[in-house]
Amino acid sequence: MADFHFQGTSALALDAKGRVTVPARHRESLVSLAGSQLTLTKHPEGCLMVFPRPVWEGFRAKVEALPMAASGWKRIFLGSAMDVEIDSGSRMLISPELRAAAGLVHDVLLIGMGNHLELWDAQRQASAEAAVLQQPMPDVLQDFSF
Repeated sequence: MADFHFQGTSALALDAKGRVTVPARHRESLVSLAGSQLTLTKHPEGCLMVFPRPVWEGFRAKVEALPMAASGWKRIFLGSAMDVEIDSGSRMLISPELRAAAGLVHDVLLIGMGNHLELWDAQRQASAEAAVLQQPMPDVLQDFSF
């Protein structure tokens, strides 16, 4: 698997059919890494995770290995997972169920998160970011150098 990292934020819009155009800066990596095959699933923070299929397969294996005590989370991640492809118009179709779960209506943000992307409703993400900034710096970042 090629070395890649998704980063940055793209402001996008869902069309009337629930499709979003994949930005060129991510499209080439997604096509070469996954042959345009993606998997979308719910994220606990209220957005969607967008995985290139090979990355999803690794994530899915970890989720499947979780103990019975985590069956609710397994259901959230695996039960809501949908396989999609980037179409000839460079768009991915977001199912009505996943759009509703993430509150996606029109204005969305596609955010690079290293080995996957997150798809957020723009207002929901702004609120989530504001809440994070109101909190003290977590201990795991105390020794992080800026």
